[in-house]
Amino acid sequence: MFGIDPLLIAGLLILGAITGFAAGLLGIGGGMMMVPFITMLLTQKQFPPDQIVKVAIATSLASILFTSVASVRAHHKRGAVRWEIVRQVAPGIVVGSLLGAQVAVALKGALLAALFAAFVGFSATQMLSGRKPSPSRTMPGNVGSTAAGGVVGFVSAIVGAGGGFISVPLMAMCNVPIHQAVATSSALGFPIALAGTIGYIFAGWQQTLPATVGYIWLPALVAVTCASVLTAPLGAKAAHALPVASLKRIFAFVLYALAGYMIWKAYRG
Repeated sequence: MFGIDPLLIAGLLILGAITGFAAGLLGIGGGMMMVPFITMLLTQKQFPPDQIVKVAIATSLASILFTSVASVRAHHKRGAVRWEIVRQVAPGIVVGSLLGAQVAVALKGALLAALFAAFVGFSATQMLSGRKPSPSRTMPGNVGSTAAGGVVGFVSAIVGAGGGFISVPLMAMCNVPIHQAVATSSALGFPIALAGTIGYIFAGWQQTLPATVGYIWLPALVAVTCASVLTAPLGAKAAHALPVASLKRIFAFVLYALAGYMIWKAYRG
């Protein structure tokens, strides 16, 4: 029942290519697209219902480990990554991600799906809002940035995303230019994914799920990663060449559709 067929591999490769491009383009890690689609695949394969969303989230985080490296290298070559922000925010991200993974596996799958849908919807709304920040607003100091990182890491580990849906709007509100915010968010995706992956492996070590390590579904991880590391640099290149505002609007509507699916999934329990 859990065998790997060519259509499944092809679907995962396409998913990886799309999410990798999105990660490079918008700095969101790709998890917001990956989690709903992996949820669909696991549902079709009759995976244990209460474990499906947890496995999808854990697998998404593990794939971001590789996608973020490919994306941030491309952004770094263009001098767009604000490494001083990364150094301030990363400690809080690690702690928040480790804690978030433990909280997520203790939640019911339906509640986790509902939380994911809520944060995806919030992210889409932020993309569409276009609100202008106060000209004098800047990033908080070390303590404030570490605390903000804790929130980003905690929420990201729960919903399986790279944190860009929070960190990009946060940096934009603090007058970090959008291309720098996207690039810096790509760099923040690595500590989020690393801590979250470790947390999900530890939390699911006693599980006996097919083709998994902890809560990470290995076939999806391998296929998605192989494709995403190739397309993430292309997305980063496009982010510096295309009108990101227009692309954000398109992507926001995609996120609303995915949020709708996850709401339906939560309703079905």
